Formats: sequence, C-alpha cells, structure tokens
Amino acid sequence: MTKYETDRTALLIVDPYNDFMTEGGKLFEAIRDTAESVNFFDNLRRIISAVRAAGISVLILPHHRAHDHAFVNWKHMTPFQKSGAPLKAFEVGTWGGEFNSEFGPKDGDVVVQEHWAQSGFANTDLDLQLRQRGIEKIILVGVIANSCIESTARFGMELGYHVTLVKDGAAAFSHEGMDVAFRINGPTYAHAILTTDELLARL
Repeated sequence: MTKYETDRTALLIVDPYNDFMTEGGKLFEAIRDTAESVNFFDNLRRIISAVRAAGISVLILPHHRAHDHAFVNWKHMTPFQKSGAPLKAFEVGTWGGEFNSEFGPKDGDVVVQEHWAQSGFANTDLDLQLRQRGIEKIILVGVIANSCIESTARFGMELGYHVTLVKDGAAAFSHEGMDVAFRINGPTYAHAILTTDELLARL
C-alpha cells in the first residue's frame, strides 16, 4: 500500500478556474454531468482540506488564459485550441479567468506557470517547483480527466514521479472521457488509481 509522506508528496489541482468550477462559468455545464456522477466538488473539498491539514504541498496548475492575440501566427494549433479560441475560456481580466475561491490557491500554495495545451509540465516550471521541494509523489485532481489530468500525469511518470489518480476527484466533458482516463489509459502509467475515500485513508 502506497504511503504518502508529507514532505515528499504534492497535490496538483489542475485548472481550478471559475469558468470550469463555478456555476455560470463558460465550461461549468459541460462538466456538470460527470462531476455530479462522482460527487466531484464535494470530494475535492474533502481532499484539499485533508491535504492542507496534513501539511502536504499544494500546487495549482492553470491552463493558459485566453486573450486576443494568444495564437497569432501559430502553425500547429490543436483541434481543442482551435475550437476553444472563440469561446475565450479563462479569459484574462474576466471573472471566468480567475481562480475559484474554494479550489484555487491559498497562502503558501505554488501557482505554476500556465500550460498552453494539456500537460502541466510542458513549457512550465512545474518540474522545477516539485524537485526544489523534494517531491517524489504527485496526486492529481481537477479537470479535464482525459486531457490535462492525463497528459500531466503521463509526463510526470516519464520524469520519474510516483503518480496517483483520483477517479472521483476529477471531471470530464463525457462519461466516455472518464472511462478512458481511469479504466483504460490510467492503468498503463499511473502507480495508483484511488477513490477519495481510499486516498484519505492513506494520508
């Protein structure tokens, strides 16, 4: 059974923007069904509270915030970037581009540089921030299960981190996305795939 040593473990909260995690946000309705099916928001509250009480490091992994000239002259935008650009999710200077008051950063947390696509490691300071703190194990929660969560977790595994996924601590745009993330793809790279109850019992 995996032990999560306080000084070697970090909780990574992926994309806790109002646009995702607050009613009225541009993408809130898109994740509502999967979020409600696994009790995502209440589980996130429980996980974050327990992690903070245990003294485990918390890092916020924010997606790139939209602005008018973000992808000018880009040759290889992804389909998700192309479809998302007109929506301007997480737009700079808007309420949607601010962090949710419950799930966003608190004093002492680390806000990592914004990731441009899906991985919180690619083109950011996440690896540096973790290694400087002696972190060896990462626990990922947030959105989206089969994109930013999965991409960050896979990258972390490749870099040598012990990776834990929390299957009811994430949400997605579809139930198929959740299934792919935790039943099909997750077991090929994650060291542990737990429920919130299972995780809290090990902290």
